[in-house]
Amino acid sequence: MKKIKAILTRFKFLKLLGNRYIIVSAFFIVWMLILDNNSQIEHQVLNKQIEELEDNIDYYKTEIRKDSIRIKKLKNLDQIEKYAREKYYMKRENEDIYIIEFEGEQKEEQNDF
Repeated sequence: MKKIKAILTRFKFLKLLGNRYIIVSAFFIVWMLILDNNSQIEHQVLNKQIEELEDNIDYYKTEIRKDSIRIKKLKNLDQIEKYAREKYYMKRENEDIYIIEFEGEQKEEQNDF
């Protein structure tokens, strides 16, 4: 007991740590920041998920714009024919198609519409 009193008189801030209000406040802060279901850590995880979903929304909106432009262009019969010839290698009568593939190259899809 004398050693504890000696330590408390030597270090004044330890006297504050023994106060019950400080202990309860510290427990409350730890509980709210770390242990609770609505803790700061959980909020950070949820904010990260929200950012990822917002990025997905932006990506899909741009893809929708690109697709709507393609659809508008494909309403023209000449564009339909061009698309069918390039994508599905269709041909007209009395026409030959030669497909040249180079070794080591991968087929790249063109979105030049």
